[in-house]
Amino acid sequence: METTQTITNKTTTMATKQEIPLDGIAGLKQNLMADLTSGFMVFLLALPLSLGIGKASGIPNPIFGVVTAIIGGLIVSLLSGSRLTIKGPAAGLIPIISGCVAAFGGGEQGWHLALGCIVVASLLQIVFGLLKMGNFADFFPGAAIHGMLASIGVMIIIKQLPILFGVNGKFLKDAATAPIDPTTGVADLTKAKGYDIVGLVKHMPDILSNYDKNILIIGLISLAIVFGFSFIKSGFLKKIPAPLVVIVIAISLGISFVIKDTPGALVKTGKITDILSQSFINVSFDGITSNPGVFIKWVIFIALVGSLESLLTVKAIDGLDPWKRKSNANKDLTGVGVGNVLTGMIGGSPMIAEVVRSSANVGFGAKTRWANFFHGLFLLVALLVAVPIIEVIPYSALAALLIFAGYRLASPKEFKHMFHLGLDQFVVFVVTILVCAGDDLLMGVATGIVLELILNIASGAGVGNLFKSRSEINTNGNKVIVKVSGDALFSNYLGLKKKIYAIEKGKLVTVDLSACKVVDHTSLQSLKEFKTQYENDGGSVNLTGYELHSSKGHDETSTRVKK
Repeated sequence: METTQTITNKTTTMATKQEIPLDGIAGLKQNLMADLTSGFMVFLLALPLSLGIGKASGIPNPIFGVVTAIIGGLIVSLLSGSRLTIKGPAAGLIPIISGCVAAFGGGEQGWHLALGCIVVASLLQIVFGLLKMGNFADFFPGAAIHGMLASIGVMIIIKQLPILFGVNGKFLKDAATAPIDPTTGVADLTKAKGYDIVGLVKHMPDILSNYDKNILIIGLISLAIVFGFSFIKSGFLKKIPAPLVVIVIAISLGISFVIKDTPGALVKTGKITDILSQSFINVSFDGITSNPGVFIKWVIFIALVGSLESLLTVKAIDGLDPWKRKSNANKDLTGVGVGNVLTGMIGGSPMIAEVVRSSANVGFGAKTRWANFFHGLFLLVALLVAVPIIEVIPYSALAALLIFAGYRLASPKEFKHMFHLGLDQFVVFVVTILVCAGDDLLMGVATGIVLELILNIASGAGVGNLFKSRSEINTNGNKVIVKVSGDALFSNYLGLKKKIYAIEKGKLVTVDLSACKVVDHTSLQSLKEFKTQYENDGGSVNLTGYELHSSKGHDETSTRVKK
């Protein structure tokens, strides 16, 4: 019986066969060293990032951020529908989880109630996967998704700056929210709420003026290192995880500056065995009855944003896979949901298929899902034997890593790319950022969707075509012609996708868009992804007709409007 799968390498004139790594136990035996090595390298990335994300998410003990990554590695790796993604806590969910904890009063109480939201949201993720809703990411316009992610990046940077500067937590309190002590008649500042994003921006100069010099030095050096490594393109240094260098140098500086005497300067975790033996299940569902409106709001936030980010990462990593394997998005979403139920019950922040660690996994030479498993195994060993080292890591170093993660989400290149796509996409992108940061993420994405629909109508798209795909498929031998007669829009692409992905493999497919009045950026980008995937399976796709339309930008996937 043949056990080796093959794919066609189309880069040579004669078709050759490349061996696809086996899956399961056979894959473990076949690719042990490659996956073990990559898993260890990703572990070096994941440990400081998971600690930082746990702390920034409002979880009382950052060690639970690592617990999330352990579950994502040891358990979800065996359930997921993708082979090269790394499952763990995400910087992109920091504003949501920290907001959820704060909405329930913060501290231990807020954490326990927020875990209830995480578990229920995770059950929704399982349902999404079982109902095969893994394709729902294709419904959202690309500009709105990028705007949401960029806004998350901005919020991460804003919230981590005070930590980078070593600002005492008391300076992050909004005095206007302090309750009056009835016995003294004086405002109790210890019970004041923390500033929201707008408040932080407004008071940032005053907040940062209360910096700690030694902690700021550590933070700035850490920031310089992580940004400096991003400019290294090749060579030996490129293979060294930047977070590892940051942590080693930050620990050395922290010891030199004796910042252990500064309250809140160093990571404090304790032994994981002691923590879990005291309370293994930390979730509380009391928020369902005590504050149902808040509970439902954050469940929706966590389920939708977490699922969306995870699905987008799976799609992105499929594009980086050297063997061009296609992930099962529905199975992956279900696996992530199962993992999040477990981590939510225990006390961790929710996991997703995380893009930075996943892309690094590919770069380190991972071949199968076992690299994710090994990264979780190494994290577990670290929590069991390396707590003394973890507890001398300065928080300002973790803040530097998160600021860099935020920068990657909201980099100037992202703004430049969206402007390059066209003014229509840039407007949707910027408006989504502003609404997300000033109001909330769901409202921001909803605003981006509505604005994109309005712009498509203004460009000439028929109202009747907004949510209905109109197309015909004609097959003549080995040739298949897909004639799209209605507009090709993000909002009706799922209907077209269902048809074109059902086409038998190996055909010569032509997708004719000449009859469309409007072909928007998101649908054109999605069609090009279909072309890539179909051709990887041995077929051929010709996208035609749209090149006769006028372009709203300077990119191949810019929105096209019929002249």
